[in-house]
Amino acid sequence: MNFKVMYHEDLEAGTARVVGFEVTPLSINHEYKKWDEENTKLTTCRPGKPTVFGTNTVPQEIVADNEVVFAYDVTFESSNIRWASRWDSYLHMNGDQIHWFSIINSLIIVLFLSGIVAMIIMRTIYRDIANYNQLAQDEVQEETGWKLIHGDVFRPPENSSLLCVHVGTGVQVFGMSLVTLIFALVGFLSPSNRGGLMTAMVLLWVFMGLFAGYSSARLYKMFKGAAWKKMSLKTSLMFPTSLFAVFFVLNALIWGEKSSGAVPFGTMFILVLLWFGISVPLVFVGSFLGYRKPAAEDPVKTNRIPRLIPLQRWYMNPLITILFGGILPYGAVFIELFFILTSIWLNQFYYIFGFLFIVFTILIVTCAEITIVIAYFQLCSEDYRWWWRAYLTSGSSALYLFWYSIYYFCSELEISKLVSGILYFGYMLIGAYAFFVVTGTIGFLACLWFIRKIYSAVKID
Repeated sequence: MNFKVMYHEDLEAGTARVVGFEVTPLSINHEYKKWDEENTKLTTCRPGKPTVFGTNTVPQEIVADNEVVFAYDVTFESSNIRWASRWDSYLHMNGDQIHWFSIINSLIIVLFLSGIVAMIIMRTIYRDIANYNQLAQDEVQEETGWKLIHGDVFRPPENSSLLCVHVGTGVQVFGMSLVTLIFALVGFLSPSNRGGLMTAMVLLWVFMGLFAGYSSARLYKMFKGAAWKKMSLKTSLMFPTSLFAVFFVLNALIWGEKSSGAVPFGTMFILVLLWFGISVPLVFVGSFLGYRKPAAEDPVKTNRIPRLIPLQRWYMNPLITILFGGILPYGAVFIELFFILTSIWLNQFYYIFGFLFIVFTILIVTCAEITIVIAYFQLCSEDYRWWWRAYLTSGSSALYLFWYSIYYFCSELEISKLVSGILYFGYMLIGAYAFFVVTGTIGFLACLWFIRKIYSAVKID
């Protein structure tokens, strides 16, 4: 091996720092002379000069029972690379054109959805509301479409407490992801500090428990729920318990393989301590603050007797609309997803957080718009059961993400051991679940705002 160590001199401080190195492998048939038991000298090397492969050197041939001499040279070379820029050569990522293609592809999807939403709001809803409100008091108001179900659209759904738990969890994971991405974008998380990104995510998730409890309690009170303490306990335990159970099983498999990649028991104990010592109390504090505030009043009154839902067309089947709704959010991120999976499973650096922030913003807009569009067509079909469908419409993109992870496993990775395959799919299952609660919460909150907005604009006696 020929090691070239590069250093940068600081003339003001009178010091020098190593800013890089290059390693060149050489195949040389070395010869040596042994003077005694302690002194041995290579006769194929010139003292003070690095070994290079040329006309005066013979390549080493590997033959059974043949002796192989391993040697190395070290040379020092002054470099113009400054200390602050020493990581640039490692952080340089190929495929900038592909990243830009990903951004353009996502923007086209957003513009397409924005056009549909604008057409719905400006042409259809605005016109309907204007015509509906201009009718005289003594005229018979013939209600159709989404206006016909105003007495049922805010009826609490089945398993409303579970929906509140998922919304609170989604707010928590979304806040953690957004703040972590901002920190990485401004340069607070350097690749020289291995594990810094994961540590920041864990700490932010712990402290975001306050927002999880507040948002779930606000929604729970809007549903006129009374057992807010039980709901808060579910919010603080359901998502992390599922993740910790999968993580513990995967870590036990790594322990069984006696791998150095296993998380020590002390680290797992600290994670549990952060969970129950900080996150759980903060969820209860947030729930207490959110439940004390007055409940958000519905724009229209809810009838006592539920209205019969007419027979729906085949394309408004819940399974079809949910699966269709997840395609576009996934399509906005799938190209960037390849680079993220490559950095995780193929040990490559991922440091283009600017691209990732743009894609994350596009994902937020796409989830909101596709959920609003599908919910509007559902209400026009006089189906008022929109609560869970709004959450699952954008959240179903996690299903496509997991399917893509299966394709990536078969096409890009060469994993043959059973334990390694279980680890891959276990961690991807955790990632897909987190992606589900984030995208589902974004779509649900956007849809809730949209529906409250359009029904508050209609004058209903």
